[in-house]
Amino acid sequence: MTDSPARSGPLSGIKLVELAGIGPGPYAGQLLADLGADVVVIDRPGGMPKAVDGRGKRSIVLDLKKPDAVGALLRLVATADILIEGLRPGVTERMGVGPEACHAVNPRLIYGRMTGWGQTGPWSKMAGHDINYIGMTGVLNAIGKENQPPVPPLNMIGDFGGGSMFLVTGILAALVERGRTGKGNIVDAAIVDGTHSLMSFVHGMAGLGQWRPQREGNLLDGAAPFYRCYMTADGKFMAVGCIEPQFFAAMMERLPIDAETYGGQHDRAAFSKQHEMLEDVFATKTRDEWEAIFAGTDACVTPVLDYVEAAAHPANAERQAVVQDGRWLHPQVAPRLATQPLATHFEIATKGGDYAAILAEAGLGETEISQLIAAGAVVANKD
Repeated sequence: MTDSPARSGPLSGIKLVELAGIGPGPYAGQLLADLGADVVVIDRPGGMPKAVDGRGKRSIVLDLKKPDAVGALLRLVATADILIEGLRPGVTERMGVGPEACHAVNPRLIYGRMTGWGQTGPWSKMAGHDINYIGMTGVLNAIGKENQPPVPPLNMIGDFGGGSMFLVTGILAALVERGRTGKGNIVDAAIVDGTHSLMSFVHGMAGLGQWRPQREGNLLDGAAPFYRCYMTADGKFMAVGCIEPQFFAAMMERLPIDAETYGGQHDRAAFSKQHEMLEDVFATKTRDEWEAIFAGTDACVTPVLDYVEAAAHPANAERQAVVQDGRWLHPQVAPRLATQPLATHFEIATKGGDYAAILAEAGLGETEISQLIAAGAVVANKD
């Protein structure tokens, strides 16, 4: 067990209660913990141990099927600034820890809700995953080869881009508002809403007549020879992104391609031929050889790395962008603030390992804590 840690960062002094889940909710909690918030995770009995998204957090295991555990949670909420939950709409209300119950004990609480489809609407109570949410926003249809199935972009766009980032944005905005009004708020962060927002650029381009719904038919979706990936001689890839004419010229200066034969950069009629020419050229050298050729230039031609290579690459390693800490590769705290030092070590919560300190901070005495353990409301972890 650990005592309440001394934290640095702009959110130092902010206490957050996170109802355990997977994906965007815990990642939002990680981001806020990285910025100094004291994040207390309410874990369920059983389940998986903590991983990277458990860093900087503390854990208590409560069996919220038991009324005593619900009462203990509300005691924690009474002293918290923020609560994050990622359950289906109506679940926390049925558990007795919905917004109304929590605001009854703490009107200043910011209640952050993370769902796929939102708190309202015809699909609000339906199951889904990232691929389903982004499929309903136009994003998934835009990714991949023409006349082939769309390619899922991991779960970066929906869960973490449209989900976590918008939940964090809403929470931080509500904190600012509370500083003026003294009142809490409810943040309804839906992955579909956030992902629709991420499409703002595409909608803007479409309104200008510069974007089409067809996959591989646009500037940034692989249609243009100057914005896509090419395989190298060793079966790896280079990313080419020289959109601006001066960057395109910098690339062409370093390729053994006759400019007149290649044709104009934006000549769509020549794209197919240009694709083939660039494919043939990049296939003549290894990825590392091409990286050396383009290093330090404005050609916007860079290697495609896997996550292990990325951590070790000098461009990332020099900035300590990824920290090896025990068994984990930890992405550095982001964004970087001038007043917050870079992290060199990350503590990952032990599931249930902080129950005594967490409950004591909420005002529970040893006798009350012992009674909760005896009732099975709190699962004590002695590790």
